Amino acid sequence: MSGKPIVHAFFDEPTNTISYLVADPATGQAAVIDPVLDYDHNAGEVDSRSVEAMLEAAREAGYTIVWTLETHAHADHLSGSPYVKAKTGARIAIGEHIKDVQRIFRPVFNATDLKTDGSDFDHLFADGERFRIGDLEAEVLYTPGHTPADVTYLIEDAAFVGDTLFMPDYGTARADFPGGDAGTLFRSIRKLMALPPETRLFMCHDYKAPGRDDYAWETTVGEQRASNVHAREGVTEAEFVAMRTKRDATLSAPRLLLPSVQVNIRAGRFPPADANGVRYLTIPVKLKCGPEAVA
Repeated sequence: MSGKPIVHAFFDEPTNTISYLVADPATGQAAVIDPVLDYDHNAGEVDSRSVEAMLEAAREAGYTIVWTLETHAHADHLSGSPYVKAKTGARIAIGEHIKDVQRIFRPVFNATDLKTDGSDFDHLFADGERFRIGDLEAEVLYTPGHTPADVTYLIEDAAFVGDTLFMPDYGTARADFPGGDAGTLFRSIRKLMALPPETRLFMCHDYKAPGRDDYAWETTVGEQRASNVHAREGVTEAEFVAMRTKRDATLSAPRLLLPSVQVNIRAGRFPPADANGVRYLTIPVKLKCGPEAVA
C-alpha cells in the first residue's frame, strides 16, 4: 500500500447520490467516481453545475484528473462522465459486464444506434484488474446483484462500492432491476465483507435511515459486518434473499429510471440528435388497457 488516497465527497440531494474525487497525495493524479449531470426532468434541461463543482475542487487542489469511473449504469441519475472527459481528457471506464446491460436495454428503448460491445466507454475493466492513479494502486472487484455489471473500485484502503451496500443502518440496494439477483447481491456483499475490517467503504447513495438526522456515506468493513441491518454477519443467503425479494416488491421505480438508463448505457451520452438538431429521450409506454383507449 503506497498511501491513503485523499477522498473528497460531493452530495447531490435531488438524487441522493454521492460522487467522489479521489486523489494521490504524492503525484496529484486523481479520478472522479460516479459524477452527476444535473437533469431537470420536468423541463427537459441538463446542467453541469455538480460536475463543475468537482472540477473546481480539483483545480484548486492542483489535481490532474485521469479517470472518470462508473460503478455501474445508474438508474437514478445521469452520468456527468462525458463532461469530465471533455474538460480534462480523462478516460471513461466501467466494468466489462456493461455489455450485458446494453443487450438488455437496447430493445427496450429501440436504441438502434447503440452498440452492445461496450465501445462507448474508453475502457472496460475485468474482475481483478489492477490500474494506477498516480502512485495509488487500484483494483476492480466485480460485485453484481444490484445490476449485472456493478463493480467496486478498491483504491488502497478505500473501496467505492456503488449501489451494492448502503450505510449499516440503511442496509443494501434493491436487486429487482432487469438482470439483478438477490442471491448474487448477497455473495457480492460477502466478497466486500471479506476485505480487512479497517477498509473504508464509500457509498454511492444515502437516504437517512429512520432516526438519523444527517446524511452519511463513509463506513468500514468492520462496521458493516457487525451492524448492517440486512446483511450483518450471521445472516444467511436464504434469509437475505427472502428479505430482499419481499422488500423489493414494495419499491416503486426510481423517478429518473428511463432517462438515466438510456443515457448511462451510452457512457453518459444522449441519443443522437434527430434531423431537426434536437436530442430526444425515449419513454416506452406499457398499455394496461386495450389499444383503442389510446387510438
